[in-house]
Amino acid sequence: MTILDCTLGAGGHAQEILKRITPGGKLIAIDQDAEAIENAKERLKDFKESLIIVNDNFKNVGAILKELGIGKVNGAVFDLGVSSEQLGLAERGFAIKLEGPLDMRMDKSQQLSAYELVNKLHKEELSKIFKEYGEERYHERIAKAIVLERHKDPIETTSRLAQIVTRSIPKRGFYKIHPATRVFQALRIAVNKELEALEKGIEETVDSLEPGARICVISYHSLEDRIVKNKFKDFKKQGKIDILTKKPLVPEFEEIKSNPRSRSAKLRAAERRQN
Repeated sequence: MTILDCTLGAGGHAQEILKRITPGGKLIAIDQDAEAIENAKERLKDFKESLIIVNDNFKNVGAILKELGIGKVNGAVFDLGVSSEQLGLAERGFAIKLEGPLDMRMDKSQQLSAYELVNKLHKEELSKIFKEYGEERYHERIAKAIVLERHKDPIETTSRLAQIVTRSIPKRGFYKIHPATRVFQALRIAVNKELEALEKGIEETVDSLEPGARICVISYHSLEDRIVKNKFKDFKKQGKIDILTKKPLVPEFEEIKSNPRSRSAKLRAAERRQN
């Protein structure tokens, strides 16, 4: 049995999978974040014989499996978004409430960071990113405020960007999420080209499944979930899969209470047809 973990992260899913397929099975774990891989290796050190870790983007699943000499897999999982470990490191630039550089790169070897987008894009380009990737209602106002502020000094930190965003939108008595959440999400998606990678990754993974194998995808915002939903519908029409979740599964109250970050999680699953 060979299982594919397309988002290794801290290794939580990988650890549970390995417990169930060891001995005899193999887990191919992919992550583009080299730091995350090093941390996960320690957690998974007892499963070395059953584990293959690949430092790459999951959009390259097809090429990865070909290079490893693996034709088809017996199951696959995606857990999208930013891990708790990444959010907890100020220097990675993902967290709104931590003082850090405007980075947001999943793969630290790539050149493009949030700093370049925030300080170099035209107002219209920034507005489009905030609207399309963050579904931010006040995208134009926020983009205008950023351009005005960067004329004074470059915007270099997460805290300064968060302050600019907060000041540029109407004041409310209570926010369910931080006022800058959608802007940070949009920049992270743009920096890492996450939506394009997700489409390609799901396509290549479905094509790599054995008949009867299942793919499970956990998403955390509507843009990701929409892609998964539409891709599954397309594959069903093509006769490739059966959809196992008519509606996405969401966490129950007790799970949200013990893990607040799970509140926005949606799980969709499908099974490769026997053809």
